[in-house]
Order: sequence, then C-alpha cells, then structure tokens
Amino acid sequence: MRLLGRALQAAANYRPPVFSRYSLRGLSSATSHTAEKSVPYTTTLKKEGAAKKGPTKPLPQSAEVVVIGGGSLGCQTTYHLAKMGMKNVVLLERDRLTSGTTWHTAGLLWQLRPSDVEVELLAHTRKVVSQDLEQETGLHTGWIQNGGLFIASNKQRLDEYKRLMSLGKVYGVESYVLSPAETKDLYPLMNVDDLYGTLYVPKDGTMDPAGTCTTLARASTARGAQVIENCPVTGIQVKTDDFGVRRVMAVETEYGTVQTPCVVNCAGVWARTLGHMAGVNVPLVAMHHAYVVTERIEGIQNMPNVRDHDASVYLRLQGDALSVGGYESNPIFWEEVSDSFSFGLFDLDWDVFMQHIQGAINRVPALEKTGMKSTVCGPESFTADHKPLLGESPEVRGFFLGCGFNSAGMMLGGGCGKELAHWIIHGRPEKDMYGYDIRRFHHSLTNHNRWMRERSHESYAKNYSVVFPYDEPLAGRNMRKDPLYEELLHQGCVFQERHGWERPGWFYREGLVPVQDYDYYGAYGVQPHKDYTYSALLEKEYTFDFPPHHDMIRNECLVCRNAAAVFDMSYFGKFYLVGPDAKRVASWLFTANIDKPPGSTVYTCMLNKNGGTESDLTVSRVTPEKSSSALVPDFEGEGFYLAIGGAVAQHNWSHITTVLQDEKCNCKLIDYSEDLGMISIQGPASRSILQEVLDEELSNENFPFSTHKIVNAAGFKIRAIRLSFVGEMGWELHMPREACVPVYRSVMAAGAKHGIVNAGYRAIDSLSIEKGYRHWHADLRPDDTPLEAGLGFTCKLKSSTPFLGRDALEEQKSKGVTKRLVGFTINEKVPLFGLEAIWRNGVAVGHIRRADFGFAIDKTIAYGYIRNPDGGPVTLDFVRSGEYALERMGVTYAAEAHLKSPFDPNNNRVKGIY
Repeated sequence: MRLLGRALQAAANYRPPVFSRYSLRGLSSATSHTAEKSVPYTTTLKKEGAAKKGPTKPLPQSAEVVVIGGGSLGCQTTYHLAKMGMKNVVLLERDRLTSGTTWHTAGLLWQLRPSDVEVELLAHTRKVVSQDLEQETGLHTGWIQNGGLFIASNKQRLDEYKRLMSLGKVYGVESYVLSPAETKDLYPLMNVDDLYGTLYVPKDGTMDPAGTCTTLARASTARGAQVIENCPVTGIQVKTDDFGVRRVMAVETEYGTVQTPCVVNCAGVWARTLGHMAGVNVPLVAMHHAYVVTERIEGIQNMPNVRDHDASVYLRLQGDALSVGGYESNPIFWEEVSDSFSFGLFDLDWDVFMQHIQGAINRVPALEKTGMKSTVCGPESFTADHKPLLGESPEVRGFFLGCGFNSAGMMLGGGCGKELAHWIIHGRPEKDMYGYDIRRFHHSLTNHNRWMRERSHESYAKNYSVVFPYDEPLAGRNMRKDPLYEELLHQGCVFQERHGWERPGWFYREGLVPVQDYDYYGAYGVQPHKDYTYSALLEKEYTFDFPPHHDMIRNECLVCRNAAAVFDMSYFGKFYLVGPDAKRVASWLFTANIDKPPGSTVYTCMLNKNGGTESDLTVSRVTPEKSSSALVPDFEGEGFYLAIGGAVAQHNWSHITTVLQDEKCNCKLIDYSEDLGMISIQGPASRSILQEVLDEELSNENFPFSTHKIVNAAGFKIRAIRLSFVGEMGWELHMPREACVPVYRSVMAAGAKHGIVNAGYRAIDSLSIEKGYRHWHADLRPDDTPLEAGLGFTCKLKSSTPFLGRDALEEQKSKGVTKRLVGFTINEKVPLFGLEAIWRNGVAVGHIRRADFGFAIDKTIAYGYIRNPDGGPVTLDFVRSGEYALERMGVTYAAEAHLKSPFDPNNNRVKGIY
C-alpha cells in the first residue's frame, strides 16, 4: 500500500526532463492507457469482457435531432429535448453511456461561480439531479448533498469568496464566510493554521455519473427519445443548398444512415474528429486529468468537499475516503486521441501529479499516513478560455456543439443541456449564453493549433487562480495586429487581447511593454521569461482595490474631457452590407430607421425574435464610388457600412449571416475588418485639431453629429464619422491600412499644442460608463431588451415598419418591463467591478453588471438590472421611490439611483456645446 506521505518523499528527488521550447511532442506523455483500472464508484456502466454486438436498438431512418455522445452533455441534451416536446430524438453512443470521459469524473457541484449565468446553470443542474429525475423516474441519481468549502489562505482569495457570497444572496444560494476557528469546528481534520478564512456552501454536493446518466436515459426514453449504444458514427452528410448554404443532411454509421437536419456534437474529447466529418472547427484540446482515491480515513465521514484554490487541489468526499485532484502547471497533452478508447484510464504520471499531494497533506495532515486505494487518470477536453463550446457552428447550419467542458461537464450539464435544447428548438437559448457560444471565437483562431494549445494550457494551469477584473492572457498573443500596433507599442501601450486582436488597454510612461511568446509558465522545460515587464504590470493589477495604475488611466480620461485624446479602435469589426435587397434586410435587421439619405449614420440595435439584444452598432448609408476600394467596395443596389465592437465581431457576422440565409436575401455581407483601420479623436479640442488634418469644414452646420463624409487626410482618402462613445465632441476616422500611420502621425502633430494624449480601452470603459453608454454583453445582452436597457429610442416603434423582435417589444411595452437597467453612484471611494448585490429597501433586487470609476465626477459608477420583488413591472416610479445600497464583499454602501447619466445629462458636449 502506497502512503501519500511516502509518495511525496519519493518525488522529492525527481528532476523533470528538459524539452525543446519548440517541440510540441515534448508536452505529451509516453504513458499508456488501459481499460483495467477502476473508478471509485459503486456502479459503472462498463461491462467486463462484453463484446460489442452492434446497436442496442435498430436505427431509425430519420430523426429530428441526432445527439452524438452518451456522456453527461449528450444525456442531458437528449433529456431536455424530449422534455420540451420533441419526440423523434436519437442519441448515438459509440460504446456504452459514459464510456468516454464522464465515467471517471469526480462529479463535484459547486453552486457559486463568478458569473450570474453560471450560477443559474448550476442551479438547474442541481435541481435536475436532486429533484426532477427522481420525481419522474422513481430512481435515485446518486446525488449527495454534503456541502462545499472554499479555502482562502490570503486576503485576496477571501475577497473573491466574499464577492461570490454577495452574488449568491441575489440568487438565494446559502453561504457563509467562516473564520479559521469556525472552519475547524466544521471540519476537525483540517489544518487551519495558515487560513485567512473559508466560504461554506451547505447545499453543494456530488453527483454519480452512472446513476445520473442512466436515469436521464430512462426519463428520455419514457418521453419518446431513443438511446442507441454500440453505434459509432462514421460520417456526417452535409449538402450545399440553392443559396450556397451548407446544411446537415444525415448521420452515417456502419449499421445504417439516419436522415436528420440537426446534429449535436456531444463527443467530448472526440468532438474535433466529429467536427472534421462535417467541415466544422472545434477548438479544444485533450489532456490527461487525474485524481487519486485514498483508503478509509477515520473522521472524514459527512465532511464537505473542499477546494483549496491556492494549493490548486480539491478534496472530494468518497464515502469514508477522499478523492484528491487538482490542476497542475504541466498537464500532459493527449496527442493522438484514440477512437477505440472506451472506459479507459491512463497510467498516472506521478511526477506530474505529485504537486497536488503536498497541498492535500498540508490541508488534511491525516493524509500523510493514509494509503491510496486507486489512481484515476483519464482524458478531458479543454478550451482556450476554460469555458464550454455550445451553439450552432458558423460553418454548417444544423450542426450544434455541446462539448469542451473542461472537466465540468457533470455540474454544468443540466443547465447547458436545457439551454442547448432550447437553442435547437427555438433558434436561440433562453439565457445569455454568449460566453459559451462557439461564435465568441474569431474564425481565424478556431483551427489554429498554436493558439488553441497555448490558451488551453494557460486556462488549465490558471483554473484555480483568483478571477481578477483586469486579468489578461499571456498565451496565444499577437495573433492579430492592427496597422498602428508598432507605433503605439513604442509609445508605451499596454495591450489587451480581444478576439485575437491586440488592442490598446492603457499607456505606460516608463518604457516599452511588449507581449512576448508564451513561456508555459516554465513548464515542460521551457525557460520562463526574466524581467517580463508586461507580466509584471499584470501582476500589479491583480487586486480588488483600485489598481496601481489608476492615476495613469485618470490622466487619459481627464485629458479627453478637457482637451483631446486619440483612441485606436482598429480592432472593430467593419462590414459592408450591399446588394439589391440590402435596404430591405437592413430595415428588418436594425431596430433604428435606416431609411435616411447617404451620409447619415445611425446608432442601432439588432434583436432576436424574443426582443433580446444581439448587438449594438453604428450603420452608415453609403453610395458606390467611381473606383472600388476598402472605403467603398464595388456593389449594385443599396449599401451600408457597419462598425461593430471587435470583441463581438464574429457573433455579429454570424447573426447577420443567419438572417440573410433565413430571409433568402439577394445581398451580401463583406468583411473589411483587416483592411481598414480606425482612430477616434475625442474631446473639446478635437475640432480644432482635425481642422488642420482634414480637408473638410467641421462646423456643426457642415458636419453635424451622426453624419459621415469621405475626406482627405495626409494624402489619403478616408471616411470621417462624427460620433462619440465617450460623451465628447469627436470624430472617428476609418481608413485603409496604409493610411493609418500617416494619418495618426498627422493628428498627433496637430494635437501637440492642445496637449493631445493616447488613450486606451480602460479609459473608454470609464468615460463611457460616466455617460451611461451601454457595453454589449455587460449592460446589454441577448436576454435584455432595448426597453429594459433604456434604449427604446433606438427602436422605430412609432413607425409601422416591421423589424426582427418588434412583436416581442410591443408586447413587453404594453405589459411593462419586469426588469430595468439603473445607474448607481456611491460616495465612498471604493472600487466596484460587477456582481455586487443591489439592495432596495433592504431586499436584494438584482446585481451589478458593470462598474468603473468616473474621474470627471470623482465617484464610482455602477449599472445593474433591478426587479420588483413582488413580480410586477419595474416602473420609473418604482425606481425613484426606493432607497438603495450596493453590497461589496459583504459590506453595503448607500447608493444613489440614476435614470439619466450623472455626467452631462443633456448631451451638450457631443453637440460641441462646452
């Protein structure tokens, strides 16, 4: 019997092999896999020595939906499709249910995460496994509610837990912050000498994979679905329709073909292979993920599960023993994913795993003299941002993803299965699933092996790291650079990564801050960077207080308010919608009236059929020029130029493309994002500066707000649009790549005597929240309508013109909104970052979506949606009549509610009135 303490001593003399920095094979392991090992569950669906004899049921000729993969997600999706009334659903599993990765999962469920949507998803999973399935089938799923305990060994970690506790209050999740002494009373075997505190959630628990999946299958078949095992998929038939759209047609197996318009890829580690069958990129990688199971530990019975994030280790109660696992900095990549791997496990690489043992023994000293019963090391799929891949693929209509769960497939399965089923049936999920939507990644990245590998490694290695507001990845950087990248780098730009782009975050005054090649945090023998300024600056930003570079961002903001700042916004998505039907489809797509003369620019939203906001953007009416260029491509009919936030460009592209396909429009969408750059000059001095650069008179009369013109600057033709996202007079300059540096230098030269400065997106975040401008996917999501968000003015409801989502808005307007976005300010100088609870008259009515510091008004500003606890509409009188407080890490601060921007509420500054 191997004792954990002796295993730790044996590892002390280990020296890791040195691998070539550029050898990807060096990141893999030579360990083999075997089906001889066992997992610590009373029951599994593995049948020893059973020979495969073909499908467990005859294949139907057709199905409405074919779900591929019988793990947690496949079973949950099938169950929810059937529960929502879809009768002809087929689940195909190549072996037995759970045989891939689900069978060896730890099965933990923690209710609190730093995301409101994830808290809701986890709540649904918990409800399904602890209540619904047993009520429907009479079978017990194996759910055990023994509670969860998060360990904090420093103040920052406890601050993170306090943020989770505040969010939990909004959702009714019971949780408590405990002192070390209280923690010892709860968990007597725990060493608390080095603890700062803990977060205890009594109703967390664990799930049993076999029990859960068999019960899901039973409930699904009772509702008419078919679950067919021992039936590997060998191909996906895809055909191109008369409009050039690729669509799913059928699923092929060696036992027959099932005609279907919809496939759901729930194949886990094998999802990439399945995607290739249909020509779909599935950006995930396979890694070994392990835990060990101890012998019996006296006194451990009924203890809560433990996550010691700072030690990167978890302790899962396993009857009278513990399962011990975690996330290491040098995980083993599974290079050659085997199609025949089934109910298999790898030999554990102790040299990789041993780092978890020391943390576990420190936390529960009794482990040092405890033997090990078994090791469990199996394959798991991991993604670039440690979040799943869901939704319809951009490449093929009818091909849905439900994979890449980063070893969280059991606990997220119920919530994600429900949303995925709703997505398939109704065309979109009920909740805001953008953070999981495959369309969050730009198409240039989803089959880029270096990017996937680096980002997935970093996300794995940092899985237990504190989630700080201003974190940025070090992996997968410098994938997309705009024409001003080098120019701004040499002026101290500290870049952020969004959608593969390097965009300006803020400007450092003490030298250059380049982003270097990824060093894998020193793993695999790669030499870690020394004196890495960018990484050092990031580490200083890791705080829940005001960041140390707060004053530098303040300067960028205040110079913009008092003189002028230039913002490089070249990463924006820049599309042209052109063709004979362009005007008709634009009128249907956009909520605002776009039937305006050429030269006009409108701010508008795009909605889904439920009235939820899929995007906010600007649309400029354009006319053909004599010669085609990036400024005006060659087209016939009508033309519109769309400028969209770069971080969500792929989502917008896919949404518009889907509408064009569904409406069968004779027009096309053209992507010029890489061909055009964009800078924005904002502030009281912007007109004086640009008057020296542009050959156009910039008065209010000649160049009013929300208009655009083709002008000359620095010898180039460019498009100038008078707009602002910071609440100042200003212009955006959209120009060909080759014009960007000359025009930028001309602007800076003309602005020197006015004190112009470079500014980044951290300044934009502050300036825009000060003006109450909405950020999509923060203040404005697919589950928020313009009426709820205070953007009713963007909707042409006073006209009779139909647009996508109009019916839902009209119904909502007649009944009244049940939630409303409200701005808040607090007088205390404390930072807020989002997720703080909103209290109205002593009752939790919502949480903060976005917060920042407003330097012009010298206050913290926050925006969040509030609801009426009585379930009625949230009227303006309801908002005005309440007394509010915002809870930050367990402490409440009196807050003032605002229905108008606290800065320049009459919008004089954007009109040039100072």
